[in-house]
Amino acid sequence: MKLFRRTKLFLLLGSALWLFSARGFAADNIRIAFSAISPTQGVLWVADVGGFLSKNGLNAEIIYTRAAIETLVAGEVQFGQMTGSLMFSARLQGADPVMIAGVQDVLNDRLVVRPNINSVESLKGKRIAVFRFGSASHMRLLNVLPRYGMSERDVTFLQVGDAPERLIAINSGSVEATLLSPPEHFEAVRLGMKILLNLRDLNVPYQGSGLVTTQRLVARNRDLARRFLRAYVEAIHAVRTNPTLSKRAFAKYRQTKDEKQIEDAYQTLREMVPQKPYPSIDGFRTIIQDAAARIPAAKNANPRDFMDTSLLEELDRSGYIDALYR
Repeated sequence: MKLFRRTKLFLLLGSALWLFSARGFAADNIRIAFSAISPTQGVLWVADVGGFLSKNGLNAEIIYTRAAIETLVAGEVQFGQMTGSLMFSARLQGADPVMIAGVQDVLNDRLVVRPNINSVESLKGKRIAVFRFGSASHMRLLNVLPRYGMSERDVTFLQVGDAPERLIAINSGSVEATLLSPPEHFEAVRLGMKILLNLRDLNVPYQGSGLVTTQRLVARNRDLARRFLRAYVEAIHAVRTNPTLSKRAFAKYRQTKDEKQIEDAYQTLREMVPQKPYPSIDGFRTIIQDAAARIPAAKNANPRDFMDTSLLEELDRSGYIDALYR
């Protein structure tokens, strides 16, 4: 009889613990936006395909949208993967996006032109395709043009869309130039276009893609942001150490089975992504300087206002990131 009671008590305790655990560890539903199919977006893809989000208690819906910053500011998504220049304008206008991890901190795009264009100066009066106004492909060209004695008034920017749409536009002759991130520039060359300038040669610090959320979310649900960042850091480790998994993620999100395209895209990300993805102060400073002439509010902006590194610092101090690579 005593044995029966003890067994029953054990089962009841076990059931209670299971129910507590199930409730305590139920996955949080989150929505994440990403804004382009370029390789710099690949950390998020690997986080999904590698199961790092679910491992950290996150049930994620991942959305590709040209309105990544708008959906984040509106609260329709909790996180967004986007460039510093894209979230920069929203912050200046009073919204509260902050970058909590950075993937790219230097320009590496290629200025692609039609075969008859022989110099940057030759673009005067010509049409240049960009993703959208305020996007990376737009803002980075605003950084380049003054180096050649030109300004945005000397060219016509057209909002065309992501890399595939811009490739179609330049190949058809609808525009004379565009900016493409590796490895998309290889396709442009195959189509007979010309690489006029490799922006990496300029050695310009620039905050490219990164993980962005809002100050509201960090304040109200810091644990959620912490777990997402941990999954992101684990995905970076996979990018650097697990090419099979990474290329599977690239194949899924770039919707291609072309092994060379997948390899080129993967290597582009692997070569740039840091173990400890701190956003770049100098990279945001460049964005601010480029915008200051056009946006009065940018003149007094502080690069640190566009980032929140406290969560990454916590993870770093704990030794968790270093332990991944041992």
